[in-house]
Amino acid sequence: MRLATWNVNSVRARLDRVLAWIDRSDVDVVALQETKCKDEQFPEQAFLDLGYEVAHHGLSQWNGVALVSRVGLEDVSTRFSTDVPQFGEPAVTEARAIGATCGGVRVWSLYVPNGRGLEDPHYVYKLAWLQALRSAGAGWLAQDPQAQVALVGDFNVAPTDDDVWDVDFFAGATHVSEPERAEFRSLVDAGFADVVRPYAPGPGTYTYWDYTQLRFPKRQGMRIDFVLGSPALAGRVTGATIDREERKGKGASDHAPVVVELAPNA
Repeated sequence: MRLATWNVNSVRARLDRVLAWIDRSDVDVVALQETKCKDEQFPEQAFLDLGYEVAHHGLSQWNGVALVSRVGLEDVSTRFSTDVPQFGEPAVTEARAIGATCGGVRVWSLYVPNGRGLEDPHYVYKLAWLQALRSAGAGWLAQDPQAQVALVGDFNVAPTDDDVWDVDFFAGATHVSEPERAEFRSLVDAGFADVVRPYAPGPGTYTYWDYTQLRFPKRQGMRIDFVLGSPALAGRVTGATIDREERKGKGASDHAPVVVELAPNA
């Protein structure tokens, strides 16, 4: 089974590119983030024509997450917890998570809040969101230690200094602050392993490059897109890649797809 995650930064703007990559990469399940559309605007038929089922969660032109699967799509949920933090005025539960069981694996496509700035209310929201995710994940594993769970997507956290091109450049900014990194570590402590890093070692291995200042050709990126696997799932991983080629060229997303190979479930 091939499982992928990709922040596409508008699925409608990049539909042809996304479809071509899915077809070329022969992936079984793809988690998409930042689809930037409402459910009724999502181009579902295009994915159905490729032989994939689709579940999408979008409420506006911002955020939005989806799961695309050709190995089943069951028990779809848009809330990993009953107390997912809300944000805004009036407060709403944003479209940042969607989960489903695909080929026996519970896959969650996650778009963690950005945080914006260390003094911004969005930063407090981001930390609370990560805390709720960790609590939910720990609960799943406590209930069933053999659960096959994948938490995948854009976490908007660079957990170590090796995950940014210049940590001094980000001093005083989000993504690298100790509270954010501590929340990411808490997911690992709860039992979820970064299954990509052993196959894509750093430093210099990134998944995101800003559009400005020629960040991509200068190799000035960040690693903020992850596949975190439960113990039972991590044991099935046989390989992982970051497809930097998809960051190249006109119309590319600012993120690259991340792909994980899973051995058959024993």
